[in-house]
Amino acid sequence: MRPADVNRLSVGESADRYVELVRAKTLTGGLSMSTAEVYARDVATFVDLAGEEVVLDDLTGEDVDAVLLAFARKPDGRRRSQPEERAEERAGASQSASSQARFRRSISALFKHAVLAGWVQVNPMAMATVTARERGGLRPERRALTREQARGLIGAARELGGGPEGGVAAGVEPVPSAGAGRVRRRDQRTELRDGLIVLMLSTMGPRVSELVRANVEDFYTNDGVRYWRIFGKGGRTRDVPLPGDVALVLEAYLLHGRMVSSDKALLLSWRGRRLARGDVQAVIDRVQRRVDPDRRRSVTPHGLRHTTATHLLADAVDMDAVRRVLGHSDLATLGRYRDELPGELEVAMRSHPLLRGPASG
Repeated sequence: MRPADVNRLSVGESADRYVELVRAKTLTGGLSMSTAEVYARDVATFVDLAGEEVVLDDLTGEDVDAVLLAFARKPDGRRRSQPEERAEERAGASQSASSQARFRRSISALFKHAVLAGWVQVNPMAMATVTARERGGLRPERRALTREQARGLIGAARELGGGPEGGVAAGVEPVPSAGAGRVRRRDQRTELRDGLIVLMLSTMGPRVSELVRANVEDFYTNDGVRYWRIFGKGGRTRDVPLPGDVALVLEAYLLHGRMVSSDKALLLSWRGRRLARGDVQAVIDRVQRRVDPDRRRSVTPHGLRHTTATHLLADAVDMDAVRRVLGHSDLATLGRYRDELPGELEVAMRSHPLLRGPASG
């Protein structure tokens, strides 16, 4: 028999109340606006797939399975150009594995709140049996770039940033403010900015939201070392030292590449406004076109975050240091960012510590 305190809300009503609470968390800094909107979008999709008028408490594990499967086959409206994504479509999955995992997390969070709020007696997610493999989710073979691919991309970014192989920064006059007299086209003067973006994503692995939220004042120098104070998820901050090459490109960008603007954002569009998250992929693609085709592979901003974690860990950098660079609160989370690299097991076995000769002393 149903307990008297269960509030039999419809799926639509419960979703509205939940999204209201999620958006309220942005006011206290508990969630970023972008994260709240992702939750809201996923919950709206759940309402469409489950039925707005259905009572939330009547949903079973089988109903949740049906919703997850329906979402997996739902066409993805975003641009799809990578070979892995085309392979997924041929296999019958329209949503990427990461999108399916994100959708499941969003719905799990909704039902977790529903249990606490008394909207359901039992959490149906506990009875859902559809696995990621059954949903057709295919994890890309390697989200991280290989060392050669990463070096190719970083080399192209260095050239744009006036590094040892380039020279863009040298002798370039400061960029005039937006709206000033006759100026060159802004989309022809983004070399330093583009190089800086790719170098920061490739070597420091920030979330794309952290990158576009960065302000000029977030960068400071201590004992000759340049630091970036990153404002991350949940209101947490971390101070990460910039690699030397990245620090040099940052200085060149601030002196010669960033237009004069009242906006405190580090990265500006050609109109003098804060760069949007959606613009970052176009920047990466533009730099990729300068890479030798043999070393080029399409990659997303999040793929570059995986690249940072993978190569730092593969080079035996302390796991806790990598965790702090990426801004994770738990070491266990690093497992999701550590991708396999070709030949790494062979290298590990060749240099096995127990088979090395005794140290001379």
